[in-house]
Amino acid sequence: MVMFPTRFDPAVRAWFNAEFSAPTPCQTHAWAALDAGRHTLVAAPTGSGKTLAAFLTALSDLAARTRAGTLEQGTAVLYISPLKALSNDVQRNLEQPLAGIHARLEAALGEHPPITCAVRTGDTPAAARAAMRKHPPHIVVTTPESLYILLTSDSGRAMLSTVRTVIVDEIHALVGNKRGAHLALSLARLERLTAAPPVRIGLSATQRPIERVAEFLVGSADACTIVDEGHVRRRDVAIEMPGSPLETVLAAEVADEIRARMVDLI
Repeated sequence: MVMFPTRFDPAVRAWFNAEFSAPTPCQTHAWAALDAGRHTLVAAPTGSGKTLAAFLTALSDLAARTRAGTLEQGTAVLYISPLKALSNDVQRNLEQPLAGIHARLEAALGEHPPITCAVRTGDTPAAARAAMRKHPPHIVVTTPESLYILLTSDSGRAMLSTVRTVIVDEIHALVGNKRGAHLALSLARLERLTAAPPVRIGLSATQRPIERVAEFLVGSADACTIVDEGHVRRRDVAIEMPGSPLETVLAAEVADEIRARMVDLI
């Protein structure tokens, strides 16, 4: 029986149980911290489920608001990636859980508007940008540079003013460089727009020193829960000793060597 935070929506629980046998350690630890409203930094190897560790609590909140009839149009989750290609991958990877959660909500509640997701990068067509301004998606996937541009426009600031959760993926690529400093400024500007400071979540497989990365994410390591599952992947090691047809020959050679040394001693 998978143990979820108590406030996880039933549709999210049902979807996860249908797709996975159990959560990974980084997921259970991250969900517990996020359920308590803590900023969270997740360090775990590739393939350990970091993306769902970050997203599932926010998706549960959106599903619960849908169930209560209080989900309005507006951006609640902001996902930031330093790579455009990764941004597109994340949107595709979200399609399956969003579709599964929507199907379960629809079975319980009847027809209802879905939880929406859209990508906003420098490659986003003008028509898609206009549609986002008119109908803000619940989840926006973007890059640090595109976030800065959104914050310079009235429509972008209006869209981002309802953000509750910020996810920074591949955070190691932003710490200690100009892009990271630029992002830190954008996150500070975003915090001035929202009614309450959004919960910040950082993700990466490689973070050293991890306390400094936490400071970059939220300003203080003490204000952030660090989930460090390390970087060692599970290994399956075995030693195989094949039978050698040279064993008897080698034994004879060793015996000859011993006899020769004995003769030298005499």
